[in-house]
Amino acid sequence: MAANPVTFTPVPAAAERNGRDVFFAIGVITILSVLFLPIPAFMIDIGLAFSIAMSVLILMVALWIQRPLDFSSFPTILLIATMLRLALNIATTRVILSHGNEGTNAAGYVIGGFSNLVMAGDFVIGLIVFLILIVVNFIVITKGATRIAEVGARFTLDAIPGKQMSIDADLSAGMINDKEAQARRRELEEESSFFGSMDGASKFVRGDAIAGLIITGVNIVGGVAIGYGRHNMNLGEAADVFVKLSVGDGLVTQIPALIVSLAAGLLVSKGGTRGSADEAVFGQLTAYPRAMLVAALLLVVLAFLPGLPFLPFMVLALILSSIGYAIPLRQNRRMAEEAASEQERQQAEAEEDKNSIKSSLKTPEIELLIGKQLSARMLASHQELAFRMGKMRKKFALDYGFVVPEVRLTDDFAIPPKSYQIKIHGTVVAEYQMRVGEVMVLLGSSEPPDVPGEEVREPAFGMRALSVPETFAEDMKRENFPVADNLSVLLTHLSEVVRNNLPQLLSYKDMKTLIERLDPEYKKLAEEICTSHISYPGLQAVLKLLLAERVSIRNLHLIIEAIAEIAPHVRRTEQIVEHVRIRMSQQICGDLSEAGTLKVLRLGNRWDLAFHQSLKRDAKGEVREFDIDPRLLEEFGQEASKVIRQHFDSGARFALVTAPDARPYVRMIIERLFPTLPVLSHVEIAKGVEIKVLGALS
Repeated sequence: MAANPVTFTPVPAAAERNGRDVFFAIGVITILSVLFLPIPAFMIDIGLAFSIAMSVLILMVALWIQRPLDFSSFPTILLIATMLRLALNIATTRVILSHGNEGTNAAGYVIGGFSNLVMAGDFVIGLIVFLILIVVNFIVITKGATRIAEVGARFTLDAIPGKQMSIDADLSAGMINDKEAQARRRELEEESSFFGSMDGASKFVRGDAIAGLIITGVNIVGGVAIGYGRHNMNLGEAADVFVKLSVGDGLVTQIPALIVSLAAGLLVSKGGTRGSADEAVFGQLTAYPRAMLVAALLLVVLAFLPGLPFLPFMVLALILSSIGYAIPLRQNRRMAEEAASEQERQQAEAEEDKNSIKSSLKTPEIELLIGKQLSARMLASHQELAFRMGKMRKKFALDYGFVVPEVRLTDDFAIPPKSYQIKIHGTVVAEYQMRVGEVMVLLGSSEPPDVPGEEVREPAFGMRALSVPETFAEDMKRENFPVADNLSVLLTHLSEVVRNNLPQLLSYKDMKTLIERLDPEYKKLAEEICTSHISYPGLQAVLKLLLAERVSIRNLHLIIEAIAEIAPHVRRTEQIVEHVRIRMSQQICGDLSEAGTLKVLRLGNRWDLAFHQSLKRDAKGEVREFDIDPRLLEEFGQEASKVIRQHFDSGARFALVTAPDARPYVRMIIERLFPTLPVLSHVEIAKGVEIKVLGALS
């Protein structure tokens, strides 16, 4: 029993390409057939017309492509066009030698027409024109294009390894993805193949010119010999007929060859220039209007020289000067239009971002919200408020070593009309209800003046104050009471809130920017310690802990040096910070001193001993945990508040001094009672600093 045969259906690739590959193959076979088979004169006319049309098409494509690689099939087309011209040359040679005695149209009307048009009835003129075309094509265009193709191929092949490494580096850095890398590698391969092919294809044009010259010479000699020997023509008549036919045939084939040579020259001379040939040529020639004006001036001088025609030079001078004058105007108009369109685009993007959902997810780092009545009262001061906030940011940059974010000012009708709120990263961290139309008299520990008013607390530092009508402001100043208007109270409060939230405002981006601004040596040191001992987020954590205690990071190079010393030996961020503080003791004491004197408040023996006993250590002697009796902690808070409040009310600027191992824990307790009070250890007091002890907590 026979098995059923298995059939395979081939993919109809030719049908999908609409039979173009079949027609292409038939065309190549037809060209090869012309080399051996005789064809009639009218077919030669069609072939010559097709050759001219094809050469013009090649030239137009070479003019309009954006880059040479867009015409990567040029070497193949050049080979086919050259074979077509050689086949037609052989066909016309066969006809000329066979039927040349019949007249100038024996080889077709195209050759006869060219012979009459170019030679004007004199074969000597035609022969000279033909030789000139051969010289122009062979020596000028083809030789230059061949040299450019050779150099381009050499440099392209030499640059391949570097370009491949660049693609791999971009891929490794994440600048491009796999698909883009594959596309760039494919383009690199095509570029190398194209310039290598062009180096060889330029030899086709050169060989075509030589073959045309030889074929024309053979036609002349062979035609005269055949006409004189076989057709009983006299020598002059044979020379006139066959030279006209041969030169006409040479002109018909050399003109397309010259056009294709020009296309090859344009293609290889394009190099790395992008855009069509007219854009490259006119764009660069007209890019310098002064050059055109100087050229116009030279043409004017030539127009007035004796013996030279006036009209041609003057017309050209007017054309060049007009173009040189019009180009800057057009450039300015185009730049204005581009600027206007760019501004419109930015406005549209801003409006789109404003109305998009994503914009609602973005929260400003610092935002000041003002109530309706307070905003109306301070409407005239908005510009001054923005100016003073800018000065405040500059002062923060000088004091603390980094630029705090801009403050967004917003009128919010949802909050009480006389109030304002301060937000950090979208969270309300402070708010206050202002007494509109009144000024704040700062009292401190002084007795209140005998004026109508209400005793309040100043929002920034919690100091005693008296809110009185604005009419009494001058009286209070004459009595030497510090007076603050609404704007000053608001800005002071904002400044203190920003100062208390400096760690939250130092972003990772800000930290990287600070490192980038360092000298190259310190930048390299930062990179070394952040790759071996501490991470960049770890470095950011150190800076944040310093800012939390209002220690400026303006001397970032000293901080990095201190971290480089201690980071190989410890891992805890708190231990690193304590070492950095010791190294920066001179700066810390200098920032806290007044008139060269550092005022300090000692912790006292009792509390020194209490904190020392509360520190639990491991076998290596390092502090493991802090364990203090809650009742003792409450007693310490009450006693510290009483003593510290007295010195605060007196307006003194001082620091609390304690033992080095207990300093972080004393600071942890004190900052909840007095956030602005600095806590130092004994080893953080720099040499040569004059100390004034205000007292002790016990």
